[in-house]
Amino acid sequence: MWTLRCTRWILPLLLPASLLAQDHTFPTRTIERQIVPVERYFDGAVEAVHRATVSAQIAGRIDEVLFDVDDFVEAGDVLVRFRSPEQQAAVDSAEAALREAEARAKEASAEYQRIKEVFSRDLVSQSAMDRAEAELQSARARVNAARSALTQASEGLEYTTVRAPYSGIVTERHVEEGETATVGQPLMSGLSLDRLRVTARVPQAYVEAVREAQRARVYLPAEQTPIISETIVVFPYADSESHTFPVRVELPQDLSGLYPGMFLKVGFILRQEAQLQVPEQAVVLRSELTGVYVVESDGSVYFRQLRLGERIDGQVRVLAGLSEGETIALDPVAAGIALKSSRLKEH
Repeated sequence: MWTLRCTRWILPLLLPASLLAQDHTFPTRTIERQIVPVERYFDGAVEAVHRATVSAQIAGRIDEVLFDVDDFVEAGDVLVRFRSPEQQAAVDSAEAALREAEARAKEASAEYQRIKEVFSRDLVSQSAMDRAEAELQSARARVNAARSALTQASEGLEYTTVRAPYSGIVTERHVEEGETATVGQPLMSGLSLDRLRVTARVPQAYVEAVREAQRARVYLPAEQTPIISETIVVFPYADSESHTFPVRVELPQDLSGLYPGMFLKVGFILRQEAQLQVPEQAVVLRSELTGVYVVESDGSVYFRQLRLGERIDGQVRVLAGLSEGETIALDPVAAGIALKSSRLKEH
C-alpha cells in the first residue's frame, strides 16, 4: 500500500523576524501563507547501477576461485582461473608460426628487391619479376594470418583468467575449485556501491505530474536533509497487475550507508498549495504536548498546542492550532522565561 498522506517541499514561508514590544527582547515572526509545492511519498527500492554476473567463455576445469561472497574486489582483479595447458600450448604454437612467417616474409622481401634490381637492367624476364612480387605478397599475407592466429590463441588464454569488470562486492559465488565449467556457465555475481539509484512505483493518477516535475527528494535513513535528484526516468509502461509506473531516481555517487535492496521514501511534486509553516526551532515539546509560544499584540506570551505535520528543511507544517497573521516566538527558551516572569509578577 502506498502512503496516502501528502507532504510538502518547504520554501521560505515566513516574514523576517521582528522584535517584540519593548519589554521583550527575543525575536518573533508573523506567520503568513505561501504557495509551496505539494509532495507525495512513495516507497522506493535501492538498486545498483552496475551489477553483473561473469560467465565462463571456455569449457574447462576451474583451478582457482580467489574471492567469496562479501569480498571487495578492484576492477581488473582475477576472480577465477581455469587450467590452461591447452590454451598456453596454442599461444606458443601461434608465436612460433608468426616468427616463421616473418622470417619467410623477410626472405621474400630480400629476393624481391634483388629481382627488381636485376629486372631494371633487363637481365631477368617479366615472369620472374611477377613471381618474386607474388611470393612477397604471399609471405606478407602469411604474416597477417599468423598474427591473427596468435591474437585468437591469446584471447583463448585470456579467457582462462576471469577478471572483475569494475570495483565492487561479490554477492554470489556459483562455482568451486575443481569443477568443470561449460561455456556460458555463471561463475560469480557482484555489484558496485559507487553508483546507486532508487526505483519507486507511482500510481497512474500521479505519473504525469511526476513526469512534468522531473524532480524528486530521496529521504535517507537517519538523515535530516533529503537528497534532491533531478535525474528521473519514468518508464513508458505500467505494471499489468498493480497499474503503477516504475520511476527511476538517480542518486549521487559514493553515498555511505546505502545498499541495494533497502527501502527509502521518495517524494515527488504533484501540485502547488498555500499552507502555514513554522520554524522548527520555535517548536516546543512539553510532556505529550507540542506547540509554540504565541505573542499577542500587547506583548503577552502564552503556550499554544499545535497539530503539526512534516518537518523538512528546518520548517514544520501546521495542520491545526495556528492562524495566518499570528506572531510566534523564535526563541522558545527566552519566551518561556518571559512567560514565567509575567506569572510571578501576577502573584
